[in-house]
Amino acid sequence: MIRFILNVLWFICGGLVTGLGWLLAGVLLAITIVGLPYAGAAFRIAGFAFWPFGKEIVHREILGRSDIGTGPLGTVLNVIWFILAGWWLALGHVIVAVAEAISIIGIPFAIKDLQLAYIALAPIGRDVVRR
Repeated sequence: MIRFILNVLWFICGGLVTGLGWLLAGVLLAITIVGLPYAGAAFRIAGFAFWPFGKEIVHREILGRSDIGTGPLGTVLNVIWFILAGWWLALGHVIVAVAEAISIIGIPFAIKDLQLAYIALAPIGRDVVRR
């Protein structure tokens, strides 16, 4: 019940906007051939951004899934992502997390924004799973 309440509050106070932003990024990336590997990652992040409580970000290798994103190509894709978009997306989430952490009530939201910053740095080879 607590997770549901936190998710509703998150959704109302910014999760909708954040999730729609990641969805838009995924659609724009999917339009280009070069951005296709990143579109799936953006859609996974969008799902996490809409309803983050009760979910966890993990490496796909930990789940026992090895694919292109978990190998050397995934590393190269993550480096390209970091240089072009990841660092400033993560910076935005960190700035919001600092603002949220000022109040005691905002600390759980700050933690989720820090998790969004983490996955925004290098999303390839990561997955969002329910806890």
